Amino acid sequence: MHNRIDDCFARLRKEERKGFIPYICGGDPTLKKTVELGLALEKAGADVLELGLPFSDPLADGIVNQLAAQRSLAAGTSVRGVFNCVREIRRQSQIPIVLYSYLNPIFQFGADKFHREAENAGVDGLLILDLPPEEDIGPGAGSLVHIRLIAPTTPPDRMEKIEESAKGFLYYVSREGVTGARDSIATSLPEKIAELRKVSNLPIAVGFGISNAEQAREVAEHADAVVVGSAIVDLIARHGDTSEMVKKVSAFAAQIADAIHR
Repeated sequence: MHNRIDDCFARLRKEERKGFIPYICGGDPTLKKTVELGLALEKAGADVLELGLPFSDPLADGIVNQLAAQRSLAAGTSVRGVFNCVREIRRQSQIPIVLYSYLNPIFQFGADKFHREAENAGVDGLLILDLPPEEDIGPGAGSLVHIRLIAPTTPPDRMEKIEESAKGFLYYVSREGVTGARDSIATSLPEKIAELRKVSNLPIAVGFGISNAEQAREVAEHADAVVVGSAIVDLIARHGDTSEMVKKVSAFAAQIADAIHR
């Protein structure tokens, strides 16, 4: 089945450049602003959009992304609200969209119904933080794919097991712990990515802790795509639902995109 993620990485390979994947939390500060942000991030150079589904107990997230989820839920964001947000983005854009979620909201919504409605809305991939492949709920026969996570502590035999059911790209968590900006990238990153390439031909995106253009450029030397989340979400938190917020986020994202694409 046709998938925008595969098309995106095929294009990036052809152009011999790396991908930029910004993360924002759906509904922070509002769903209307999320649509504006998604479109603005694409104009700023994003290749894939990672959109968080707010959840009350996001165990893999640091304080910046936790607070974003809290703000979104307090504003009344729902699963269907995020799906409608994706539909609005789809009216103007074909950027690949990956939903970042925990299993609980999907389970509460109904797994089959969630996959069906996500795909109908225009979602291309699901990154489910707390769903091991052995317990996979499966995306069904459509074009929606499950993105798999690999951690620094994942041994080679486990990498192979995870890779068996992975599609789109592999998400490598660059360091142990939760999401959040860091002062430097993990020194083990080149070695770990090289190890991962031995077991998979899928593109490798690296996230967790990348917070500025220099770090993004450094990671892009080894990975196929770079994910930047908390640094963007922090800008959203600081400027909130103001006329300046989208401009500030766009300017920062453009710097990151330029560093990655070069």
